[in-house]
Amino acid sequence: MAFNIQLADRIRERLSEIPRIEVEEKKMFSGLAFLVNGKMCINVSGDNLMCRFNPDLEEDVAGKTGFLPVIMKGKQLKGYCYVEPAGFRKPEDFEYWINTCLDYNKTAKASKKK
Repeated sequence: MAFNIQLADRIRERLSEIPRIEVEEKKMFSGLAFLVNGKMCINVSGDNLMCRFNPDLEEDVAGKTGFLPVIMKGKQLKGYCYVEPAGFRKPEDFEYWINTCLDYNKTAKASKKK
């Protein structure tokens, strides 16, 4: 489970600035997931971000630099994407992805506990 520790620290620092949210870190998807208020929000997968976003925004986010679809079992997973480092190197691009994930987190459904 290799993931970019500096990127995880960058996310951790940014999420710590937000009042009234609960953040949990969990190893999953071959990386480190940040759950916000009990729901998967954003992950570090290798050197990439893995973002959970409103599926209605698919067309918009697909046009962003560094966007890669998440393919599972041969199908694209709607509402999830990978973002290569070129897509979040600039502070404003990093903010875009964090905010996109946090905005969806407010209405996203939590996974069922097993």
